[in-house]
Amino acid sequence: MYFDRLMLEELEDRALAPYGMRSRQTRGRAYLDGEPEYRTPFQRDRDRILHTTAFRRLEYKTQVFINYEGDYFRTRLTHTLEVAQIGRTLARALGGNEDLVEAICLAHDLGHSPFGHSGEVTLNRLMQDFGGFDHNKQSFRIVTELEQRYPEFPGLNLTWEVREGIVKHESEYDISDARDFSPELRGNLETQITNVADELAYTTHDLDDGLRSGLLTPQMLEGIALWEMLKETYNWRGPGLDDMERHRMIRHLVGLLVTDMVSATDQRLKESSAKTAQDLQKLGYNVIGFSDDMRRRNRELKDFLYQQLYRHYRVMRMQVKADQIISSLFNAYRQEPAILPTAYQKLISLHGLERTTCDYIAGMTDRFAVEEHQRLFDPVFKP
Repeated sequence: MYFDRLMLEELEDRALAPYGMRSRQTRGRAYLDGEPEYRTPFQRDRDRILHTTAFRRLEYKTQVFINYEGDYFRTRLTHTLEVAQIGRTLARALGGNEDLVEAICLAHDLGHSPFGHSGEVTLNRLMQDFGGFDHNKQSFRIVTELEQRYPEFPGLNLTWEVREGIVKHESEYDISDARDFSPELRGNLETQITNVADELAYTTHDLDDGLRSGLLTPQMLEGIALWEMLKETYNWRGPGLDDMERHRMIRHLVGLLVTDMVSATDQRLKESSAKTAQDLQKLGYNVIGFSDDMRRRNRELKDFLYQQLYRHYRVMRMQVKADQIISSLFNAYRQEPAILPTAYQKLISLHGLERTTCDYIAGMTDRFAVEEHQRLFDPVFKP
């Protein structure tokens, strides 16, 4: 049986909660663009994001550990896929639009610079007199301007709802700037799901990578409430933690957090009496989130990771290297724009030298940034 777009939208309408975002109610695209017969607009947005150059480059961009430290650590790409998986789980359980959640999740880190948040901090410092740098805004620039894949319009011509979800992406490290997307309204249910899925994914999976790397040990986690719960669940007494035990415990941790979030959010949704997507956006608080007890436990784990993993001397050394590499590249391109690729030289008159330079560096993978630094500053490096 052939399911055309109208049938898919009808199925979607029946499956969603009253406050879920219907694709048939989209505010549309910035440019005229006929919709396909067998995909909803949000499905089409997801597919367009997946095929971008920026998405493919995430494979070689840092999450916590730089790419050359090991193939088994998470990258920005695998993190993005894990966010999408958790986001879809939450959306299905809470009556949100899975396709919209997946599209926002897949796009939320497109604008990340090489070397993770340390690279972003460096670029923002270098660009402080030229508008700054923020990976949320860069993600938006990528999907609306920088990706040139269609002759009829710049960017990907995504729906309003996906673009709104990108600019209203928020986490502990990301503050949104939604001045052009109804800033008086909160992110819709699907955007809020993306935001919490992002934090849940990087907390649990950074813990996993930290333990696997040896930078963290089970003994360091003694007294952390969530870790103690995992120990009791599996009657683990240590001292060693093999791969299978670690897999089981991290998987159970994800399940604990997701289950609590679904339960607590369901209660807040009932109390809100929201009947439409906009009802949720008008609330004075986000409906998606943990219970009070789980929020405290999660906060304790996040504080531990900040002090013991993100501030570990090996991670800090990488951040120092990242600052040096990006700063050197930025200053070299500014001093002599002729060493920029020809395609970027042509953009200088449109975006300015500094913004063009920033766009070029932000699009680099970790590996390419290291090699480019060697090309420019190592006299014996001959690629």
